Amino acid sequence: MSKTYFSKEHEWIEVEGDLGTVGITSYAQEQLGDIVFAEVTKLKEKVSRNDDVAVVESVKAASDIFAPVSGTVIQWNDLLDDAPETLNSDPTKSGWVFKITVDAPEELQELMDEEAYNKFIQELK
Repeated sequence: MSKTYFSKEHEWIEVEGDLGTVGITSYAQEQLGDIVFAEVTKLKEKVSRNDDVAVVESVKAASDIFAPVSGTVIQWNDLLDDAPETLNSDPTKSGWVFKITVDAPEELQELMDEEAYNKFIQELK
């Protein structure tokens, strides 16, 4: 069974076993606007929590995507090569960005569940 967590940097991670799928939240993509480019910068690399792993560029700005947990970046969503706008249309499903091994599961406790994240973004508005 999978569980989804959220970071204050507006990434989500869906964890199943020791594998996490990471993307940006709907709030993040709304703030960025139309996304025109995305790329992973640390594929097949071991990263620490909060290391920058990918970058997305929109018509407004470029933004880093960070690792919500420590692990190894094992896969990039190839769909984003040709269709980065998928991050706008479906950021929490087909618009996932990368997959990472979860090497330090205790770090998940520092992330928020969906209810806490929704409260967090309400406070930002």
